[in-house]
Amino acid sequence: MPWATRSRYRKVRDRASYAFALVSVAAALDLDGSTVRDVRIALGGVAHKPWRATVAEDALRGGPATEAAFAAAAEAELAAAAPLADNAFKVPMATNMITRTLVQLAEARA
Repeated sequence: MPWATRSRYRKVRDRASYAFALVSVAAALDLDGSTVRDVRIALGGVAHKPWRATVAEDALRGGPATEAAFAAAAEAELAAAAPLADNAFKVPMATNMITRTLVQLAEARA
């Protein structure tokens, strides 16, 4: 797949090495000019198993590859999140990680 060459994995952790991710994002982006042709996003560290961000993916397909669109899709993905009291910080962290990862992928045009 062409978008597989434009992918990135990012991890936020407490310590510099050998720590579990507080939040991780794996994403792949396929662009047609400045339009999102296809996208894949998965989150780690936010649920009991990896979380495929299908709401965000669906929101982005066919739309503009802009920071605003990426942020809106990330917010839509996590709108129904129900974190535990001690993990509530992960929702904005995951939103920001999705947005920044997609922005970096869009800016890394081949």
